[in-house]
Amino acid sequence: MLAAFQPAAQLHEDPVGTAGHVFCRQARQGGGAAHQCVQVEARGRCLERRIRRRQVINFRQGLVAFAALFQSTQHFLGASHKTLPSSVTVNRSSNHGNGWFPAAYSPLPILNPVDGLMDTKSPVGEATVAKRSGLLAQLDAGFGGKASDESVKAYNEFYETTFQLMKSTDLKAFDISAEPAETKARYGKSKFGQGCLLARRLIENGVRFVEVAIGGWDMHATLDNRMEEVGGDFDRVYATLIQDLESKGLLDSTLVVVATEFGRKPDFSGGGRGHHPLVFSSVLAGGGVKRGYVHGASDAKGYAPEADGVSPGSLHATIAHAAGLPVQTDIITPAGRPMQVGNKAAPQKGVFA
Repeated sequence: MLAAFQPAAQLHEDPVGTAGHVFCRQARQGGGAAHQCVQVEARGRCLERRIRRRQVINFRQGLVAFAALFQSTQHFLGASHKTLPSSVTVNRSSNHGNGWFPAAYSPLPILNPVDGLMDTKSPVGEATVAKRSGLLAQLDAGFGGKASDESVKAYNEFYETTFQLMKSTDLKAFDISAEPAETKARYGKSKFGQGCLLARRLIENGVRFVEVAIGGWDMHATLDNRMEEVGGDFDRVYATLIQDLESKGLLDSTLVVVATEFGRKPDFSGGGRGHHPLVFSSVLAGGGVKRGYVHGASDAKGYAPEADGVSPGSLHATIAHAAGLPVQTDIITPAGRPMQVGNKAAPQKGVFA
């Protein structure tokens, strides 16, 4: 996380950045961008409410697979681009699925940002691909006439969208090798750095929603050494992304969210910190949020929320509000159940300028 309330004095340095907030020592560059950001103190409560992993961005409760923000945004706003996908996940295989929405609402997974979108060129040539796709369309037409199910229709639409993307010149958005050497050097060679560079290219070319994963935070031991490596990489890349978006005039129209599944305990245990779902911080930058603002507070030890705690659902709704979604409008599932973005939680409108 960018902003960490660590009670251990040895992890603190002097206030960093024009906002004058105190950050952990790994936030040497990201702390300098604090004047661009809102820090939100979240009250996780994931044990009480049985909200499962990745509850902040991809809301799942109990055994019901809620639609992620990817799908809800596309439902309300439509596709963000004629050929490019509306949502992309980077650095891990996507298990978000499509929720209760059609298959085409699933995010496109990119496992390695250096490789970009793989296997877009057929080894048999375009003429053979066109012939085979024509044969497939004939077979599907016969089957579709007998089984007029919505899932069959969604399957065919997914294939058609894929073929359009494979033939599109917009594929260049996935190629980070086209970036200037200086830009690639600033983002660095880590998967997270390359993933954020890819994310910036995708946003720049019309993809609406990009999630970039960075792992390695489950530090139950050797926290000092590992945090320097993982936290240092995150700090440098995050600061670079914010600066890059601003220099290209994209920051005001792009909400950058730093989120986690839960926090860490305030006390050390075996050289690390255990899981702590009661309180943790998230960071928002760009997208019309106030700059250099902290919303909410934990107690002095960082154990529990003390003022203006924000639930995962409310953070979810806040992101949706920034995207222009009507968060109080019901989405009716195929089973006839009314759902709302953020599970009826209200957005934190006070974080916006």
